[in-house]
Amino acid sequence: MTGNRGERNFDELAREIVRAALREDIGAGDVTTSAVVDAGAVARGVIVMKERGVAAGLEVARLAFEELDAGALFEARVVDGDEVGPGVVMAEVRGLGAALLGAERTALNFLQRLSGVATLTREYVRELEGTGARIFDTRKTTPCLRALEKHAVRAGGGENHRMGLYDAVLVKENHARLVGGVGRAAALARERSGAWGRIEVEAGTLEEVREALGAGADVVLLDNMEFETMREAVALIGGRAEIEVSGGVTLENARVIAELGVQRISVGALTHSARAVDISMEIFPIEV
Repeated sequence: MTGNRGERNFDELAREIVRAALREDIGAGDVTTSAVVDAGAVARGVIVMKERGVAAGLEVARLAFEELDAGALFEARVVDGDEVGPGVVMAEVRGLGAALLGAERTALNFLQRLSGVATLTREYVRELEGTGARIFDTRKTTPCLRALEKHAVRAGGGENHRMGLYDAVLVKENHARLVGGVGRAAALARERSGAWGRIEVEAGTLEEVREALGAGADVVLLDNMEFETMREAVALIGGRAEIEVSGGVTLENARVIAELGVQRISVGALTHSARAVDISMEIFPIEV
């Protein structure tokens, strides 16, 4: 589905995002820590999972502490993608006490958010076990956090759809409306897509499925279809294109949809509705 993504290095993006988050939280300075904690005091922080979930975002957390204390030592006890039970220590960090206090909330916010995305993704992946269908995310991500959230989807066992508008051809309803219909839009995409090769076309009716197939779509996205219409669409496509389903997918119906014989199910909820996982951090002094 992708050509030259033109993506920046993940670490570079993550560091930029972490810096912005720290600026948001600390501003001109942590006035409480400055008043209470000696500048040279060193401390140890322990990050603990408070409920069962799938870990994600440990590297992002590390960057938060290192941004405030280049000498901080961050030791991850689990890796992204691990299932972690309540009470398990996810990581320990040692460094200047002021830095640990300053980075604590930013690090936890990322860990809780990204672990929530990974945990929900894992639930969907488990629902589809044995069906041959795969779970994909969408572009319904938190602005400026897409790279991190899509990383969390991968940690949960899901797959990334396109990263943005720049790395895959997907003809949607609004494209079709602007040029006179799905068939016309799909034909133009096929004619002009050049090096991208594969094109995906969204269809909301059986007629639009026919138009997409007629234009040579490689993937037909069945969008917000009623179940029986979806069943008819799968039969109509008959292996001539890969089938993706999106819209109205839940944990309760994902397996039933997969068993129709579709190859891909995309779920916006993975990133727009995942509940943050409960993770805490305790900080202790180190005597020197």
